[in-house]
Amino acid sequence: MASSEEDGGGNGAVEEKESGKRRRLGALATAWLIFYNVAMTAGWLVLGIAMVRFYIQKGTHRGLFRSVQKTLKFFQTFALLEVVHCAVVRTSVLVTGVQVSSRIFMVWFIAHSIKQIQNEESVILFLVVWTVTEITRYSFYTFNLLNHLPYFIKWARYNFFIILYPAGVAGELLTIYAALPYVKKTGMFSLRLPNKYNVSFDYYYFLIVVMFSYVPLFPQLYFHMLRQRRKVLHGEVIVEKDD
Repeated sequence: MASSEEDGGGNGAVEEKESGKRRRLGALATAWLIFYNVAMTAGWLVLGIAMVRFYIQKGTHRGLFRSVQKTLKFFQTFALLEVVHCAVVRTSVLVTGVQVSSRIFMVWFIAHSIKQIQNEESVILFLVVWTVTEITRYSFYTFNLLNHLPYFIKWARYNFFIILYPAGVAGELLTIYAALPYVKKTGMFSLRLPNKYNVSFDYYYFLIVVMFSYVPLFPQLYFHMLRQRRKVLHGEVIVEKDD
């Protein structure tokens, strides 16, 4: 019996230690997520202020992308950490990965790489949409983690997207469309046969495929957000249909 009691006590100690580790990990993860979301809110706020100042001083959108591109590239690329955060926060790795990678693709492989389109109005459109969206989203996450979520932030999170999401998609698609002639003319990022790898890749047609991929993806994400809006703002119970 003595042996049995000691074993039981030992298991209890192990369980207590593991529980303590989980609590510490939870506290550390929460602290990191708060820091991350505060930093991202501040970063996109700085970007937004810089855009407004540029337009007030210059009176035109021409040159705006070039003036804010360093800040944009840093914070949008930094968002890759959100894929890692999926291990802590209950969210889809696939959905998060697609959303983050599509943004990074637009920044680095479209707007950065094809300088001829940087002054397109569509570039400014998706920049403005991204900025408002991210300030709202990251501030929502920050206040939510602090358990002090103002209603206006919650309202903005689940209402602004109704207009911003389609506008952002329009800006991205128009920007890719504007890039097509330059990509076709220069053959950039394309691999022609013959070559030592014996494979070919045409970036021009790849961009066309990317544009068509918005057709099935956009409605799914948009209607998912609408369901979340009804659930969060109106308390509706959403029953997901099994396939």
